[in-house]
Amino acid sequence: MEVVEDILVIDSDQPLRSVTRDEHLLLSSPHPPQVPVKLWRDHPPLSVVHYPQEFRAQPFAPPRGVYENDEIRVEWQTMDNRQPFYHRNCDVDEISYQIAGDRTLMTELGVIEHRPGEFSRIPRGVAHDNYGRAESHLLFYLPAPVDELAPARRESAAVFPPFPGWRPGPVNEAITQCMGTPGHDITVFGADEARLLDQVHVEHRRIGVLTAGTGGASTWLYGTGSTRLGITATTPGGERRYRRLLDADEIQYQARGRRILITQRGIVTLEPGDFVRIPLGIAHTSVTTDASDHLTLLSHRELPQVAETTRLADTYTPELLETLTQEARS
Repeated sequence: MEVVEDILVIDSDQPLRSVTRDEHLLLSSPHPPQVPVKLWRDHPPLSVVHYPQEFRAQPFAPPRGVYENDEIRVEWQTMDNRQPFYHRNCDVDEISYQIAGDRTLMTELGVIEHRPGEFSRIPRGVAHDNYGRAESHLLFYLPAPVDELAPARRESAAVFPPFPGWRPGPVNEAITQCMGTPGHDITVFGADEARLLDQVHVEHRRIGVLTAGTGGASTWLYGTGSTRLGITATTPGGERRYRRLLDADEIQYQARGRRILITQRGIVTLEPGDFVRIPLGIAHTSVTTDASDHLTLLSHRELPQVAETTRLADTYTPELLETLTQEARS
């Protein structure tokens, strides 16, 4: 089958060039070398990390790290309680994506009641806390400052009390570096929560709530000189077009729907709650079986997986590809 591959770089949505490929050759092992010298190394198949989107009751625990380098951290978190302290980042902007459930985000720039599918960005140096009810969300710690690339749908607001049943009491405030990873607190001290929340009345800035578009489009929501974060809404059908990023690792999170990811490092069916990392330089495409949304984080720097692998992609064979794509068309 003849397909088209777009060769891309992180700072442009237009390909450097588009190349026509034989799909079987693109996905198959290389031809045997003409000389008795090993010219390339073997690579493992793509690995998938999964955290369920359905809430499961459990004691409070710190967020689970999924991918991390010395500038970026991606975490998954579930809550049915208050976060036990206010948090202030020294080095990063903290972006969250609400997967499921209800979460009250309380900050010095106002309060947000988060709904599934929404993003928000807490600027570096802003104190914040969370109150989750049978919920889950993702956290992206990106080097500050991060630009917002889409207009906000709404903003944080001065709300007091921040949620029904709130009562003043002793709270701690933690100042952290190194993307807020455990053990990297600089100082922790007692704070007056009412005064922290009252800070909104002397601040001019607010936190924007961003959401993605619909109709098969990719929407970039946040960016820095070396990262991009957004979401893609796809529908079944359409051209099977490959993309190859020359200068960025690509982290994908399957937010909704079922999708077949076809790559030069294997083929895998992604379900809601799945994460996968596609290293730079690897051609890949998707075939959707129904309406599908997935988050995409691009990083100039390698972004290694730190969570335990749930499963691996299957090695390409023509029969496997045909079976899966037939299922997608049926």
